[in-house]
Amino acid sequence: MINSNQLLAGVAVPPQGNITNPLFKGTILESLSGATGNPSTTDFLNIFIPNAIGLLFVVGIVGFMFMMLWGAVQWIFSGGDKGAIEGARGRITNALVGLILLLSTFAIIKLIEAFFGINILTIDIGGLIIQ
Repeated sequence: MINSNQLLAGVAVPPQGNITNPLFKGTILESLSGATGNPSTTDFLNIFIPNAIGLLFVVGIVGFMFMMLWGAVQWIFSGGDKGAIEGARGRITNALVGLILLLSTFAIIKLIEAFFGINILTIDIGGLIIQ
């Protein structure tokens, strides 16, 4: 039964509480979050965002390894051709620059966190804390 406190411009307002997504019921998210029933959206974000950041770093490292090996193999099979050697050298240089950018981004974030005493990689919105 809907009472007068639940009506807003003729639309029924659900009771206040955690917002849940029925699609997460019975998924691995439920076991990871330790939630019973329907895990809330904050449970999902607490697991998803740190894992997504970690996944991006892993993809960056795998991309570096792939480009480095590709450049090395290209250099080996160049057969002394100056153009092929320059192409391989450029590929290896680009891979190293990408790795340096990836690691320096992480180091700068950690330096800013230590210097200012804030947590950039931690999101804290009300009941939502993502580390």
